[in-house]
Amino acid sequence: MTATGEQSAHRVLVVDDEPNIVDVISMALKYQGFEVASAATGAEALAQVREFRPHLMLLDVMLPDMEGFDVARRLGAERAKVPIIFLTARDATDDRVRGLTLGGDDYVTKPFSLEELVARVRAILRRSGAAEAESSRLVFEDVELDDDAREVTRDGHFIDLTATEYRLLRYLMLNPRRVLTRAQLLEHVWSYDFGGDARVLETYISYLRKKLDAFGPPLIQTVRGVGYALRLPRGA
Repeated sequence: MTATGEQSAHRVLVVDDEPNIVDVISMALKYQGFEVASAATGAEALAQVREFRPHLMLLDVMLPDMEGFDVARRLGAERAKVPIIFLTARDATDDRVRGLTLGGDDYVTKPFSLEELVARVRAILRRSGAAEAESSRLVFEDVELDDDAREVTRDGHFIDLTATEYRLLRYLMLNPRRVLTRAQLLEHVWSYDFGGDARVLETYISYLRKKLDAFGPPLIQTVRGVGYALRLPRGA
């Protein structure tokens, strides 16, 4: 687990048709604790905005099916308010003006420094209000997690969790009611490059359920073939 891996659950969509660029950017963002999805075409990007609901998009100007500017224009037409940082090999002033006029929040010319790119991502998120400081206290139904005290209670009962159980519950509580895949949970709880046996996740889900369910209805629901979601059981 990285030192910063628990500090953010902000979602960033990386749109570029060059796999090596996507991989490098995605790795850098995941290392800083962001949740990352990618798309290689404009059509995929538009679909991912609806499904992934990113807090910010890194958008290449030159895509196989349409320009990034067209993607931004369509998002504007759909009133999808997603902050955009354009990525491009172009550095002409008129391109910069065009991108910013179409709703882009920043414009980064390739090649770029990963450190600078991450800094720009954080700056745009702060400016958009998406990266305001998280409360040290998370609440879902009758479960409370206090980050400062590193304590968890349910219905007023203290629940003693191991460090891994705590990280797992915290990530679920940062994404309430959202179905999280096994890969997402392994990346964010154990580390993005986790390469071990995925059964470790099922084991810790079982441990966490046993401790939480002792004081109320089950909250961690299995979504068959996908992963898990923190939500009340149907009919509860």
